[in-house]
Amino acid sequence: MAWIILFVAGLFEVGWAVGLKYTEGFTRLWPTVGTGVSLVLSMGLLGWALKSLPLGTAYAVWTGIGAVGTALFGILVLKEPATAARLVCLCLIVAGILGLKLFSPPGVSS
Repeated sequence: MAWIILFVAGLFEVGWAVGLKYTEGFTRLWPTVGTGVSLVLSMGLLGWALKSLPLGTAYAVWTGIGAVGTALFGILVLKEPATAARLVCLCLIVAGILGLKLFSPPGVSS
């Protein structure tokens, strides 16, 4: 269950990172509110997942989900370049996330 919570926390991290783009320096009310709500939910869920997951692993996975999700949003929605090098790097981050999940210490709840 902790891994699912961590995954959702990562999705909310994507939400607040993307939200920052739309706040225009925190001058737009509703994008700012949405960004703040996503930030609080992301941090809260990360904290909850940390009750049973190792800190280093959970934080790296959370950050990786946020980085990959935000980059993909930029590519798919904001039409940022999808160069081969960028896509390879994103695949490396995903490989790292999967590796951390697969090789997390024994006895860690799921």
